[in-house]
Amino acid sequence: MSTPASAAGGVPSPCTSVCRIDPRTGWCAGCARTLDEIAAWSRLDDDAKRRVWALLPQRRAAAGTGAPGPAPSPAPTDTERP
Repeated sequence: MSTPASAAGGVPSPCTSVCRIDPRTGWCAGCARTLDEIAAWSRLDDDAKRRVWALLPQRRAAAGTGAPGPAPSPAPTDTERP
């Protein structure tokens, strides 16, 4: 899995500006990080940030939120199929 890189070459924050902690999981509803991970982010080295990034897809799947980003394209209808 590749981790996105910021323009400065460092590991970017996964923050999506949806900052709400799910009381059931303890993860942010937007980025799936814990409060401790969010608070420490600016002090983490790039390897530690990559380790956090590696946890996020599994957390999103467990929380049922999926990965952030655009919605998938709808399946073609019968009239749109070749």
